[in-house]
Amino acid sequence: MTADWPLGLVELKVLDLEREVEFYERFGLTRVPGGAGAATLGAGTSAVLLGAGGGPLLRLKALPGGRERPRHTAGLFHFAILLPREEELGGFLRRSLEERLPLTGTADHFVSQALYFDDPEGNGIEVYADRPRREWQYPNGRLNIGTDHLDFERLLRIADQPQPRFSTSTVLGHMHLNVSDLDTSQAFYESMGMELMAEAGHVMRFMSWDGYHHHLGINLLEGRDAAPIDAGVRGLQSFEVRGLDAPRIDPDGIAVTPPES
Repeated sequence: MTADWPLGLVELKVLDLEREVEFYERFGLTRVPGGAGAATLGAGTSAVLLGAGGGPLLRLKALPGGRERPRHTAGLFHFAILLPREEELGGFLRRSLEERLPLTGTADHFVSQALYFDDPEGNGIEVYADRPRREWQYPNGRLNIGTDHLDFERLLRIADQPQPRFSTSTVLGHMHLNVSDLDTSQAFYESMGMELMAEAGHVMRFMSWDGYHHHLGINLLEGRDAAPIDAGVRGLQSFEVRGLDAPRIDPDGIAVTPPES
């Protein structure tokens, strides 16, 4: 999955780097060998790279003097960690319940099964596993990405033994953004080769490459004309897209960059 997967890593600006690193290591990520802050986390550390099986997935960057994110602003709704199998998701669900990880919600989206969390600074996280593509439905020509109750009992029944770390095939599955205008954001990401896969009312759209259910969600849940991201405010800084030849800035100030070599 990882060799041709279009997304790289996501970078978050954080107010308390040590607390955030401790959370994500407990959550199931590990420090990437050779990455920033891989060995020690001291007063001089400005960034830490975390991933699964050595592959980078998340960079946490200290934001000295940073501010909390206000309401009615664009930015991160959640970033999503894609696990390779639903049995691993079941094992992670079991561990989440046993260790009281900050589970905020669950859903069956018909194309996937998902668990939702918040980190200590309020950044949203989805952990999910896809259903086989042969089970995806396309009523009226659009992919059906809905929301239904997750079958907890089945997921726990088929669960792998809980593991303290995510498996090596884990990737950044998708990004979901609060945006100021759906049409403007859609046009920007279409210019990068994405296509619209599904809509939810007039407030949410899902886009992807190569027929995937979505590599990107965009929504108006912070309101139309939400303010662009601010360099001095904690939250999303950027995310990587493979195949880009140069960094780009989306209409809400979010950096979309090629992976570092």
